[in-house]
Amino acid sequence: MISLGKKALEAKDFLASVTTQQKNAALGAIANALRENSKYIIAENKKDIENGETAGLNKGLLDRLLLDASRIEDIAKGVEDVIKLADPCGITVNEIERPNGLLIKKVTVPIGVIGIIYEARPNVTADAAVLCLKSSNAVILRGGKEAIHSNIAISSVMRNAIKQCGFDENCIQLVTDTSRNSANEMMRMNGYLDCLIPRGGKSLIKSVVENSTVPVIETGSGNCHIYIDDCADIDMAANIIFNAKTQRISVCNACESLVINSAIINEALPKIKALLDTKNVEIRGDERAVAAASGILPAAEEDYFAEYLDYIISVKTVDTLDEAIRHINKHSTRHSEAIITENSEHAKEFMQRIDSSSVYVNASTRFTDGGEFGLGAEIGISTQKLHARGPMGLRELTSAKYLVFGSGQVR
Repeated sequence: MISLGKKALEAKDFLASVTTQQKNAALGAIANALRENSKYIIAENKKDIENGETAGLNKGLLDRLLLDASRIEDIAKGVEDVIKLADPCGITVNEIERPNGLLIKKVTVPIGVIGIIYEARPNVTADAAVLCLKSSNAVILRGGKEAIHSNIAISSVMRNAIKQCGFDENCIQLVTDTSRNSANEMMRMNGYLDCLIPRGGKSLIKSVVENSTVPVIETGSGNCHIYIDDCADIDMAANIIFNAKTQRISVCNACESLVINSAIINEALPKIKALLDTKNVEIRGDERAVAAASGILPAAEEDYFAEYLDYIISVKTVDTLDEAIRHINKHSTRHSEAIITENSEHAKEFMQRIDSSSVYVNASTRFTDGGEFGLGAEIGISTQKLHARGPMGLRELTSAKYLVFGSGQVR
């Protein structure tokens, strides 16, 4: 791990003098190489899928793990989207001329060396490396054992591509040791890593936050809520919930918890359940929810805290907007929440009081994503409040420094 750290520091120095044009050329080479090596990557991914099935991974995790031609093309297009984005480095945030003649500029700069610990998401290997490269950060990637063959394939393709462009290939490095020891070592690589970002399940994130001596940007698990207000368009609500729950169950912005006003639950819940039944979604609700539609199972208190990543959703009945907001703020992971309502005052209060990184009115929580927000590929969804919050794109991978220009001033 120390060897990786030393190589990353050298790569960091290399990136300090690389131009935007050079970075974009290297990213273009990565996109082309991913497409050209698609069959190789899929073949390696198949090994991970087979091992995952043998290990009994659930459908959600297997879906996160899967790479096919379409997904690799999406990754390559994501790289090209990043090329189109402005370079986040070297931007003058503000400029002050002091009475003594000193000119002080605050400019954006790379964070330096970023470490990323993640689980069965091989697309993260490409997304994270690309965003770090565009923002002039060296990166050390440490994925989970479930995706090791896929990660090695993707990282080797990217390293070869940038090397052919004259880059230090160690701008992108992968930890191939997937034991717990390697993760623990990364958490203590002070002096080599400037920042550590965990991406994955609640237990992984909790472990990194609690044990790392390297500064951490906390990305969150997603117990995302949708509240159906008593002033909601019920057909709109049903369609949004169907999308947010079932469009892709394995992602952190999928809806896991439904909150419904008691004034419309008897009309709304049967319509919602009819749609969710087409995907065999299991619904777990409180007593009033169970009474409102047949086939709903009783919920336990822990269901309201759960990130299922499966075809399961909880339902909580409330009598007021205030009760809905209090329930959501208590059980939320601070990721994404939505209100379905035609009442603008209810929408305004919901958006003001909900304490999450992304808050929606009449839209699916599935839009909490770097690409959907126009940021290009994302490094993660930050649910903390310091430095970065919400989908983290290029700008969130920079820090700042002051450039001070004088003409002989002394104090």
